Amino acid sequence: MSQGPGAQPSPLPVYHERQRLELCAIHALNNVLQQQLFSQEAADEICKRPLSQLALPQVLGLILNLPSPVSLGLLSLPLRRRHWVALRQVDGVYYNLDSKLRAPEALGDEDGVRSFLAAALAQGLCEVLLVVTRDVEETGCWLRTD
Repeated sequence: MSQGPGAQPSPLPVYHERQRLELCAIHALNNVLQQQLFSQEAADEICKRPLSQLALPQVLGLILNLPSPVSLGLLSLPLRRRHWVALRQVDGVYYNLDSKLRAPEALGDEDGVRSFLAAALAQGLCEVLLVVTRDVEETGCWLRTD
């Protein structure tokens, strides 16, 4: 069957997930991959599994996006907003550098920061970004291979 002059070919269907809850990272992945490959549960599992494989000495810092309660003075509201938190190692000690804290909170050694990350991930709807140098990113040495 031929099409007449100026006729446009039928467009292919484009996969598109609409926003639901605060799962935009999952929707973005599925939209780029053009199919539903990731669920919230699958993404959470992926985040938990590499946690033990992180080569923390290769990581400059971590930035977490966490749910954060909303309050008005002493009154806590039943709302959740997102809040970014920085973690960084200084002189062998990892610190929570949350801007809402009065002072940095010492988390301890690698085990301490891994415990903090595990607890944050267990709360759900947590995103973790690694801050690494270009060399570390290009070689992928932020993950242990053992």
